[in-house]
Amino acid sequence: MKKVELLAPAGSLEKLKMAVIYGADAVYMGGEEYGLRAYAENFSMEEMKEGIDFAHARRKKVYITMNIIPHNEDLEQMPQYVKTISGLGVDAVIVSDPGIYSIVREAAPEMEIHLSTQANNTNWRSAKFWYDQGVRRIILARELSLKEIGEIREKTPAELELEIFVHGAMCISYSGRCLLSNYMAGRDSNRGQCAHPCRWKYHLVEEKRPGEYMPVYENERGTFIYNSKDLCMIEHIPEIIDSGVTSLKIEGRMKSSYYVATVVKAYRQALDAYYENPEAYRFNPEWYEEVCKASHREFTTGFYFEKPAGSGQIYHTSSYIRDYDFIGLVTAYDQQTKVATVEQRNRMFVGEEIEVVRPNGQFFKQVIRDMRNVDGENIEVAPHPQMIVTMPMDQEVEAYTMLRRKGS
Repeated sequence: MKKVELLAPAGSLEKLKMAVIYGADAVYMGGEEYGLRAYAENFSMEEMKEGIDFAHARRKKVYITMNIIPHNEDLEQMPQYVKTISGLGVDAVIVSDPGIYSIVREAAPEMEIHLSTQANNTNWRSAKFWYDQGVRRIILARELSLKEIGEIREKTPAELELEIFVHGAMCISYSGRCLLSNYMAGRDSNRGQCAHPCRWKYHLVEEKRPGEYMPVYENERGTFIYNSKDLCMIEHIPEIIDSGVTSLKIEGRMKSSYYVATVVKAYRQALDAYYENPEAYRFNPEWYEEVCKASHREFTTGFYFEKPAGSGQIYHTSSYIRDYDFIGLVTAYDQQTKVATVEQRNRMFVGEEIEVVRPNGQFFKQVIRDMRNVDGENIEVAPHPQMIVTMPMDQEVEAYTMLRRKGS
């Protein structure tokens, strides 16, 4: 059985490495131009090269986003950009615009092309059209049901790969095409600059009463009428695989390294359990509990089983649920002394209980019994961002192991 690909976001070099280490089969990332996350850290050419080499050394793939809706000035330097990233060994580029598609074809004829969800593919004829042009993979619109996806699979060539989103933030606008940010904030969401006005609080104004702002109450904090729940399909792995898709995509290039690693690991465990024995597969609630330990909004299954109704929105808040803090990342471990070197990510204290999350296997709990600074001095607290400390570990760990703490 050919396994589906688990595709993870890489908003920075560290996030790319965490995604790969924690089980992604491929990552997607943006350069400093042409992607739809202009405010992510993104990659310089040097970082892109390092990331590609890191992934390829572990037999993972790297895809580059070029899925803006471009204006004329965006096209001027694009051919050289395509040639450069092609030379770095990128596995595919993700595009949505026919103009960008044609530039890629001319500048790097052998480059594999994936068609972005921004192209709004919702039917098999459209998918086949792009396949006939030479597109290898279609990233389907979020507005499709699993039944519709199954029909697209049946009516398109088997060589055409289909990719769908399975986890992360949902956009209120059709597969991401949105003018609200342009209108409200002067930032073009279709060129990577979305201000996320769908998460703002709104009031009503009656035509003949200008200046009178009437609140729309869901609770004392108001209402957030465009604020979608987050997508989560981890409980539906068999149905997803049965639809015939090739790749399962996690949204989140703007999210933290901790978010990427936590969500990727949970889906990796679910997929591996399914492929180990599909007939005996049973969903493990611990996988859902794990994705809940990353920052998230309330969850929804989107359009996959039925069209979302009012329950698909969150009306009372635009805040995230954050029950756990990422407090440290292991950079090295001494097997003789059983002491880990840790880079601090949030204040941590001697005497507090933490969870230790390794790339493989279950997490374990322990108390921080002892902590020392780089000079070997005992300290009670690690207060400084990214300071280096050492601490004994109850079990063996490895680089990229995460330390987290349940919030109060």
